[in-house]
Amino acid sequence: MLAETSTVNGRQYLPFTAADLGERFAFPLPWTDPAGLLALSPKQRGKLAAWCRPEEFMARPTMIQVVDCYSVKQTCVSDCSFVASIAITAQYEKKFRKKLITNIIFPQDRNRVPVYNPAGKYMVKLHINGVARKVVVDDLLPVGRHSEPLCSYSSNRSELWISLLEKAYMKVMGGYDFPGSNSNIDLYALTGWIPERVAVRPGDQAFNPEATFRLLLSRFSSGHVLVTAATGEMTEAVAERAGLVPTHAYAVLDVREVLGVQLFKLKNPWAHLRWRGNWSELDSAHWTHQFREALDYNPEDAANFDNGVFWIDYVSLQHHFDVLYMNWDPGMFPHTSCLHQSWAAGRGPAKDLINIGENPQLRLEIRGAAGGGAVWLLLSRHITDIEDFRNNKEYITLLVYKTEGRLVYYPHDPPPYIDGIRINSPHYLTKIVLPPGEALRRFTLVVSQFEKTGTIRFSVRAYSTLPFTLEKIKSPWRHKEEVTGQWKGVTAGGCANNKETWGNNPRYQLVIDSPSHLQVQLKGPKQFQLGFDLVTVTASDTASPNYFRKKSSGLYRSGFVVVSLEVVAGTYELVPSTYLAQQESSFFLTVASSATFRLTKAR
Repeated sequence: MLAETSTVNGRQYLPFTAADLGERFAFPLPWTDPAGLLALSPKQRGKLAAWCRPEEFMARPTMIQVVDCYSVKQTCVSDCSFVASIAITAQYEKKFRKKLITNIIFPQDRNRVPVYNPAGKYMVKLHINGVARKVVVDDLLPVGRHSEPLCSYSSNRSELWISLLEKAYMKVMGGYDFPGSNSNIDLYALTGWIPERVAVRPGDQAFNPEATFRLLLSRFSSGHVLVTAATGEMTEAVAERAGLVPTHAYAVLDVREVLGVQLFKLKNPWAHLRWRGNWSELDSAHWTHQFREALDYNPEDAANFDNGVFWIDYVSLQHHFDVLYMNWDPGMFPHTSCLHQSWAAGRGPAKDLINIGENPQLRLEIRGAAGGGAVWLLLSRHITDIEDFRNNKEYITLLVYKTEGRLVYYPHDPPPYIDGIRINSPHYLTKIVLPPGEALRRFTLVVSQFEKTGTIRFSVRAYSTLPFTLEKIKSPWRHKEEVTGQWKGVTAGGCANNKETWGNNPRYQLVIDSPSHLQVQLKGPKQFQLGFDLVTVTASDTASPNYFRKKSSGLYRSGFVVVSLEVVAGTYELVPSTYLAQQESSFFLTVASSATFRLTKAR
């Protein structure tokens, strides 16, 4: 499955392995990517003078002079979330002195520091479609008529790392004419850190502003999380008055609380245009001596130089911003495992509203002490075409059931322990928190979709504070058969309450050769209530506790019903029916068993 999703937008990106560290970078002539030049955005095309090597438009090119968020500048490519992601990873490296972003660029010197390559070939490791993959690019960059780069770049004009990271990501995404993304996706590609999306909705019960702030305040300063904030739609007048850009991503550089005031320090990837409200450099009322000293900030100095960096209070942020994107350090979890799967378009119904028995299902078993713990589950859908990324129509989620790791067939019977929200983002995060003394440690995970339109390829990665196993739930049935039938005319007899007509329903003879575990499924139109009866004709052992004269499927259900039970060897009559008589339609009857059997139509 990983091989199937290695081709993205017509180009192959193989999984990154140790052998790739031996990639050849030295050539007698400057290396040119055989994939050709990347497609340009409309603004780039209008300003383009030429594609140039670094030495053609900058003096003494180097890979890195200093890793600093303030040097990151976005130009005319609509990838603000990616540039914001570069900025906060750069700040992380500088603050915590841990390589997070520069260690994915090759070639590197003996100290594992990326270096400038005169031959013009570079390799970048990005997390794409379930695994780290290698992306190879040359150093040809789009340049304007005044020798200005038409891609993101560093204010240290001889540095290349920002431009090359962007080019590698844009290559995977189909070119500089990028439709835009979000920082969850971009930061995961750059770092492999766990993405989480928090919708900022004051007044909505699903959003707890105080808990969210407390979490960020404690975790941000510890280096456990990278954060960006994104604005939503706003009118031109509101945007002008606020000094904000609509539907735009901002890097979160700091989270602080001073004298009871909750504050965020943000950076516009454009490196100019700042917030004009409370706590901006224009706000003289709030910037008292205490606040200036606590935050090491002088609004008068800031007013003289617009670098796109500003402070904003949490109340104003909630009013003007729509989403907080948080990417968590996977190093917080000592245990991790990943499964990759494919869900065929024809497997299961288009909408899993009444039947999830054919959905991909996984068993999660958590081992360890009875103390508390946590397991985070990341569902990632693989995307191989930019049009799918541009207009993603697959709304997927991950459901969690307390069913001891058994297969689940009905979406709400039993009710999910965690009922996920179906979203069209490639990533969806579900968190299981185990309180101390929690006895149940086995769960069933079900991949669910709103309306499946094609084959879905995905990965589920678990991160846990406790040892665990994650495995695909395989069918327990060794033998299976499906037949198609119909209720029509006199054979549309209805349930057993319709005494005069029930006997007219279609009947099937089921001969089971030895005692077995049996499952019967009946599928039909969702507007009909369906059920069936299983009647014993002959039985090899009438004294067995598994012997019965007649069993019903129970409550009639919309469009789908399934029953699993233990049976003795013998001959049975299987009678499918609708609840009401005279309801005509086709149906699908599936019998599965651990023992051999024969299913024939009796009438």
